[in-house]
Amino acid sequence: MTNLKAPAPAPADLDGDLASLRGDCARMVPHWAAPDRVASLPVSPSLIHGVKVPTKSARLLDAMSDYGD
Repeated sequence: MTNLKAPAPAPADLDGDLASLRGDCARMVPHWAAPDRVASLPVSPSLIHGVKVPTKSARLLDAMSDYGD
């Protein structure tokens, strides 16, 4: 059964510009409320496993003064 009283859906604007995208985002803001602050907690080193760093990358980072001197 077809509901003849329902409005037809608006056609999708697939070639929209940046202004229309910003307008869409502004209309969605109330629906996507973010928390005021997200607190990140430190992770125990025993929980970090399975990370593999290539030898070249490790040597490069070791040679940089910001990392590990």
